[in-house]
Amino acid sequence: MKIGLLSDTHSVLDKSIFDYCKDVDEIWHAGDVGDPDIIHQLADFKPLVGVYGNIDTIEVQEHFPEFQRFEREGVSILMTHIAGKPGKYSKPLLKELKENGAPQLFICGHSHILLVKFDARFKMLWVNPGACGNHGFHQKKTIIRFDLLKGEIKNMEIIELASRGKSS
Repeated sequence: MKIGLLSDTHSVLDKSIFDYCKDVDEIWHAGDVGDPDIIHQLADFKPLVGVYGNIDTIEVQEHFPEFQRFEREGVSILMTHIAGKPGKYSKPLLKELKENGAPQLFICGHSHILLVKFDARFKMLWVNPGACGNHGFHQKKTIIRFDLLKGEIKNMEIIELASRGKSS
């Protein structure tokens, strides 16, 4: 299963995402969607899984929860928008991990900082795809593509779309 992972669109959907994700099976959005029309555009293109972020209105929250737990290809996944960083978790995330256990793959957004790191404490791969919208301090708009196969995460690719404020 091939996944396209993005976050922090902030109401701007770079059209190159459709090219980069043409061969994915699902798109995952880690919050701060902004304009709810982005949900409709992505869901019309590919199956979509997501969470809402701190800028998202009730309309986005009607589509996506704060925490999303699911499994694909034998990989357990937890996604939320605000997480802190490995070793310095947000209180809601720490509570979720303690009450419901750690997943194999953890996905978040919010910081606009691309980060892929193994968290030894919870034995999970921590992934933040950075930001792919124009709002924020990031210099490059990024997304991540990867495969899930028989309980493993494989072939992770970081994709730079364009400089912030520009379209690719």
